[in-house]
Amino acid sequence: MAARLVWTGQPPGMTASRRKHFIKTFGCQMNVYDSGRMADALAAEGYEPAERPEEADLVILNTCHIREKAAEKVYSEVGRLRALKEARRRAGGEMLIGVVGCVAQAEGEEIVRRAPAVDLVIGPQSYHRLPELLRASRAGAVVETEFPVEDKFDHLPAAAPARLRSAGPTAFLTVQEGCDKFCTFCVVPYTRGAEVSRPVAAILEEARRLVAAGVREITLLGQNVNAYRGQAADGAEWGLARLIEALAGLSGLERIRYTTSHPRDMDAALIAAHRDIPALMPYLHLPVQSGSDRILALMNRKHRRDDYFAIVERLRAARPDIALSGDFIVGFPGESDRDFEDTMDLVRRIGYAQAYSFKYSPRPGTPAAGLEDQVPEAVKVERLAALQAELDRGQARFNAATVGRRLAVLIEKPGRKPGQMIGRSPYLQSVFVEADPGRRGEIVETLIRSAGPNSLIGDIIAGGEGKEHRAMEAIS
Repeated sequence: MAARLVWTGQPPGMTASRRKHFIKTFGCQMNVYDSGRMADALAAEGYEPAERPEEADLVILNTCHIREKAAEKVYSEVGRLRALKEARRRAGGEMLIGVVGCVAQAEGEEIVRRAPAVDLVIGPQSYHRLPELLRASRAGAVVETEFPVEDKFDHLPAAAPARLRSAGPTAFLTVQEGCDKFCTFCVVPYTRGAEVSRPVAAILEEARRLVAAGVREITLLGQNVNAYRGQAADGAEWGLARLIEALAGLSGLERIRYTTSHPRDMDAALIAAHRDIPALMPYLHLPVQSGSDRILALMNRKHRRDDYFAIVERLRAARPDIALSGDFIVGFPGESDRDFEDTMDLVRRIGYAQAYSFKYSPRPGTPAAGLEDQVPEAVKVERLAALQAELDRGQARFNAATVGRRLAVLIEKPGRKPGQMIGRSPYLQSVFVEADPGRRGEIVETLIRSAGPNSLIGDIIAGGEGKEHRAMEAIS
């Protein structure tokens, strides 16, 4: 959360005609993308971004409901903003407060009841109506949490040129939203709705604009991105593999990634794309959540551990050097010591390059919240520590295996030290190199000379052409 907010008065040079917004983003990459699109909608209404909430006429909290106590954190943040709003009113100014996203969808009218300082409550499927709802809020608080019939992407303005220019060499692009899987622990089907895929033409056009602005790597986003089924101009339905193939044909786009995937939607075409499309990076986030068939059934994951092993085997046959990432929940209701050991066994057998792990915590309205046999907190803490230690060992092994290798590194931003830049390897590792800031956006051939738990250090090879290349041997 942000540090305590203090009203410092109207910024120098601020005029009534220059309205400013401040958007604070919580949660996943899709929320980052959504915040950018909201900024585009506000730019069309004459708003420009503020550096701090103290400077803003409109403050938006773009919320996520995945983490524990997400709603309470939002109410706490609104409390801090309320003090700024009151101070600004006393100084003769105005500040509107909006809560948007998944917490807004889940809480709805309750937000306005508990936090009267909030002027707007907008679910994630309605942020294209932000300017209209903002005007309506002048007459009183507005709550919009319906799932509209129209596709919000059809009504959003094109990305603002200034925001595109500031995107840097990497960008997110949402291609799919919602989920039809209904895992018993998850709120996404209730906050984001059913699976919806954007049309192919709209995605390609947005990608072209990003590439024209200097983006060299695009990460395709979706709550269940490999369930993508978008309509092409001729009416044909495209899966994610065909979309990636089309994107790979865009001149200037060097790298493509996608997240987050579900094992049930990892089809043969997408596995083949990892073999056949050089621009598709050899890194895949493929959440499994548990290594126990019994717990997977209770979670309604719709796959078994052997299904997951089979998918990984096919992926590694197609792309031997592919790096895998995953998600794990420990302490799901009813999880026994044997169930947890099944998870540990799966982790050891797969060998993840990195992964995310969490203690189970109930989400109101989800089926798992009402299950009996909740695991004691002390047991969850112990299991999480053991799992994270095993995952850390796997990540360290993977990083160490890159030492002495030549990797193509996309330079993204300055490092912590003078003359240092940070880039990303094909396997999404952070790589520190000595480089001039003017090389931002270049893909440089880099010799990896050391590895830490979370990053690599390398030397740019003079004269290296920096083209993506395949290292077909497996990393283990």
